[in-house]
Amino acid sequence: MKKILKWTGKILAGLLILLLISGLAFRLFSSKPLPPGKLVDVDGTKLHIRAEGEKNDLPTLVLESGAGGDTDVFHWVAEGLKKDMRVVRYDREGKWFSESSKDSITPEFYARQLHKLLEKNGEKPPYILAGHSMGGPYNLIFRDLYPNEVKGMVFLDSSHPEQWERLAANEMFDENQVFLIKSVAILSDMGITGAYYEITNPKSIDKHLPKDAKDRKLDLTSYSGDVYRRYVKENKINDDILLRAGRAKNLDSLPVLVFTANKQYGDPKIWFKMQKELKELSTRGKQFYMDANHGSIITKKENAEIINEKLLSMAETLRQENRS
Repeated sequence: MKKILKWTGKILAGLLILLLISGLAFRLFSSKPLPPGKLVDVDGTKLHIRAEGEKNDLPTLVLESGAGGDTDVFHWVAEGLKKDMRVVRYDREGKWFSESSKDSITPEFYARQLHKLLEKNGEKPPYILAGHSMGGPYNLIFRDLYPNEVKGMVFLDSSHPEQWERLAANEMFDENQVFLIKSVAILSDMGITGAYYEITNPKSIDKHLPKDAKDRKLDLTSYSGDVYRRYVKENKINDDILLRAGRAKNLDSLPVLVFTANKQYGDPKIWFKMQKELKELSTRGKQFYMDANHGSIITKKENAEIINEKLLSMAETLRQENRS
């Protein structure tokens, strides 16, 4: 028994040393992934933004990703619309290619930071805000602060201010999940996640996106633990964001499009009811159910094409109303 324990210990120690060497080699020879857009300084924090399409008399579309999303999840939306209108997508502070802000974070912080980012990048209203998942509540806060600049809103299987209570869930991640995320962050900092990816060549969960977008996500999550730590941060501020979004004013007669995925986890009836309530925030709300899940509603090209058709029609209607 002593010999077995001794050899088991040696094997485990050898594996640990091998992991550490592999991680160190990855850190030494890998390079930090490059952002596909540009970094704009906003009050000392460099934020990643991708602005495409010519500026014209159509409103500018501003895309807001969910808690775990980045600019690449909107690839097919941006590709389909940039030939007709100005399309802006970005990463919130600390997410993906954007730096973390040293400022104190309030529920209204992100809306004000985005407003400054748009100004510094030369973007001008009117805006159509389109938000996926948690991007919806962030957009509700932005519109509440800058109502004269927002002329339309699009909810892409968006979160609802009361979702955790009504879905009988406490938050995005429970304690065990948070512990796992923090552990993976440490492994990424050590290069072990990157070495593992190099050996296993894992498939991206965003299977509908182009190869460069999928590779970029894997590269960034394996380079360091920053992306994972941002998940934990978003989990901490989630309740405050939803609470503030719930206090936002009704959208009156603002044109609103709500796209809802048919395939949902848990009880879909509750989610569908909350989606209907988002549509009813405005007297001009329209809702569309799509054969998709929470992610593929935007990452799958065929779904994005349906969304783009409706969204472009909204933009053209707003242009006509502005002229009359």
